[in-house]
Amino acid sequence: MKLKPSSDFRITDFDYYLFGRGEHYEIYNKLGAHRCQENDISGTLFQVWAPFAKSVRVIHDMNNWNPDADFMTGSDSGVWSLFIPNIEPGCKYKFVVEGCDGKTRYKADPYAFQSELRPKSASIVVEQKRYKWTDKDFLKETTNKNTLQKPMSIYEVHLGSWKKDYRLNEDGFLGYRRLADELSEYVDYMGFTHVELIGICEHPLDASWGYQVTGYYAPTSRYGSAEDFKYFVNKMHEKNIGVILDWVPAHFPKDAFGLEQFDGSALYEYADPLRAEYPEWGTKAFDHGKPQVQCFLISNALYWIKEFHIDALRVDAVASMLYNSFSRAEYRPNIYGGTENLESIAFLKKLNKEVKARSRGFLIAEDSSIMSGITSDTEGVALGFMYKWNMGWMNDTLKYVEKEPIYRGWHHGAITHNAEYAFLENYMLVLSHDEVVHLKHSMLEKFPGNEMDKMGGLKTLYTHMFTFPGKKLLFMGQEFGEDKEWSEEREISWHLASDYGHRDIMLSLRKLLQIYKTYPVLFDDTSNPTTFEWVNNGDCYRNTFSYIRRNPWNYNNALLVIINFSPMYHEGYTCGAPVEGYYKRIFSTFDQIDGNDDEKIKEIPPLTAKEHDCDGYKYMITYDLRPYESAIFELPIVPEESEKPKRKRKSTAKKKEEK
Repeated sequence: MKLKPSSDFRITDFDYYLFGRGEHYEIYNKLGAHRCQENDISGTLFQVWAPFAKSVRVIHDMNNWNPDADFMTGSDSGVWSLFIPNIEPGCKYKFVVEGCDGKTRYKADPYAFQSELRPKSASIVVEQKRYKWTDKDFLKETTNKNTLQKPMSIYEVHLGSWKKDYRLNEDGFLGYRRLADELSEYVDYMGFTHVELIGICEHPLDASWGYQVTGYYAPTSRYGSAEDFKYFVNKMHEKNIGVILDWVPAHFPKDAFGLEQFDGSALYEYADPLRAEYPEWGTKAFDHGKPQVQCFLISNALYWIKEFHIDALRVDAVASMLYNSFSRAEYRPNIYGGTENLESIAFLKKLNKEVKARSRGFLIAEDSSIMSGITSDTEGVALGFMYKWNMGWMNDTLKYVEKEPIYRGWHHGAITHNAEYAFLENYMLVLSHDEVVHLKHSMLEKFPGNEMDKMGGLKTLYTHMFTFPGKKLLFMGQEFGEDKEWSEEREISWHLASDYGHRDIMLSLRKLLQIYKTYPVLFDDTSNPTTFEWVNNGDCYRNTFSYIRRNPWNYNNALLVIINFSPMYHEGYTCGAPVEGYYKRIFSTFDQIDGNDDEKIKEIPPLTAKEHDCDGYKYMITYDLRPYESAIFELPIVPEESEKPKRKRKSTAKKKEEK
């Protein structure tokens, strides 16, 4: 393949003008190492931003890592550059930066497209080949313009511990290509719509799970090359599975070869000592007020979406960016004396705006703050995220299920309260990796009682999760009731998936995923409170809840959900019903235990709603509710309400009269 001339990659005055304004959103096509030719000689052009450096040199395989061989040329723009002939793909390199503080540092390339496998840390020259994508139809159908009206059930995965094979390497890591084939088949079988990947950007410490990034533009070498990762994404898209990446624009680690004090100055981080670090994590905070840092991060977000066809980025630790006081005993107030980080808030607004305008992708906020307007363009701070993790739902729900059933009545409001704010943001219900580590127990072991109680409770939790408003996320292993806390050092306990009780959990969840995707009332109209309707939210002594998911305009295609978080048998349980007719049971957490497959479920006689005041409704159904059973019923179609009512147009005369 003929290489482009080096002039195509060199920083121009216009490039630096945009870079200095924070508006160069493809800066990765300039900075870094780019294969090209100069004077008909093939080689690599190296360019790095280090405005306060006294000198910068390139050390690499071809000069035997001699720091006195290849000096770069500086410029008024702060960008250093050097074309080196005969540097081929696979050549490892670093920058030797003589800082403004007089210290010499050996730095990896911030814009490197590939890095060495830890513990090594050199950057690697790669040939940017044009990958033959086959996902055109998928990309056309899945954009940031229509995601709110579509189902989204996410399987959160750490590739290094999803499965291991120690015949391949000492870590047991499977490659991107094998993972693509096996994971796509499994996710497709289960019925999830997306996978969310932890720790894809290059990072030096496995135990950080990829949340302390040193290579923002490099897919981790643990599982293969950038081309291998493109294969992974393409394979997922071929199976109609979206791909989401965890992304960390808040902070970076203090490894010597990384971004910290890159040119002897606080280049990427804050210079202010009260803002420079997150003491809780031992990391440096990005200075989002700097235009060049904005370019680095916004370009990176667009890089993953455009170059790797990633569908969305889950933005980590949003709350840490919103407040100067986050995890800091001492903090610097903003210019108005408040705790809000005004620069980071402005950056997040800009980030969301540019990603939506320049790509088909979108951003998801992992946010524990109480700030309003996270997913809004018009209200509160109006950050413009597409979704926000519902941490309140997660915390309240897990606190409730961890209680002994006899005490749950005192905490009944933990469940019912969630409905009061369920539509204030575009929420995502999450049971993520963070909830099954650090002595928090696996999802199954959070429940009290014997093994049957735990399994019954977990199935009921999943029923509530997949019928409550909001998109869904579940961490790997929890779909079959993993009994251990997660560790990145071992694979999840796949043998449990063959055990009768654990497989029952897995098949129940599979059925819930199918129902979730089948009934629009469960995933559409996420911003309309009328789509969720309590039937009985006051049965605290029996630990039961019932509610309806419906269209905004009528009960056609609606679902009635009955939840029992109690080990008690409620014979003749009565539940209010809004319309008369037959209520068809389409799911029960006992279906697999009873040997019910889809065909047998169709043969289960429906319940008849009798005219009897119950729970404020005109009709009532009666159902024998077993311990920890949850059931979903399809409401009857009411003929006169079979169509959405049409609005009558007012006459011109009437409009003038009103005006």
